[in-house]
Amino acid sequence: MIILSPSILGADFGKLGEQIRQVDLAGAQYIHLDVMDGAFVPSISFGMPVIASLRGYTEKFFDVHMMVEEPVRYVEDMKKSGADMITVHVEACRHLDYTLCRIRSLGLKAGVAMNPATPAAAVSEVLPIADTVLVMSVNPGFGGQEFLPYTLDKVRALRRICTRDGLDTDIEVDGGVTLENVTDFLEAGANVIVAGSAVYRGDAAANTRSFLKIFEEFEKR
Repeated sequence: MIILSPSILGADFGKLGEQIRQVDLAGAQYIHLDVMDGAFVPSISFGMPVIASLRGYTEKFFDVHMMVEEPVRYVEDMKKSGADMITVHVEACRHLDYTLCRIRSLGLKAGVAMNPATPAAAVSEVLPIADTVLVMSVNPGFGGQEFLPYTLDKVRALRRICTRDGLDTDIEVDGGVTLENVTDFLEAGANVIVAGSAVYRGDAAANTRSFLKIFEEFEKR
């Protein structure tokens, strides 16, 4: 199944509840929430109080991407705020295995993310305990960037590893995804698509439906 996870970083923060409802009603399966601490990445975004406040606007799956140093410190509070999955960066965790296991012990799905220059091999040991592996296709911290083409090779490599090892791990991509290039990510093996600007620029509901139509046509091949 191919999943659309609209990133609220691309939304109007003055109308977050309304804009989340728009993509919800249009059929988006996930809502992507980027938590940035100003240390692991230069930007600061939002934290648990905002996520908790948004939980009242939708029952959709909250896909929380923590661009935070040592995120294990916050996983319990993230669960209380309404997270369904917490994705942490391999580069930000001193003890990645422990962090993923801690997330799963709370009844949440666990994801592991990697920056564009980090090789696929960096997560190979933890793939059996990760529900999702997130490939950053831009350098994290800012929305609206163009994707880095070489990251498609990493998606292909991860899909080969998962297929070889009999793993049903989701492969998620985040950064520079548009209606024009999303098929390239799908063909490489991604099945969870994060899109911010491409969804929220203009008519968010119409853009969501356009992505979902592409997914439907791809799955019919």
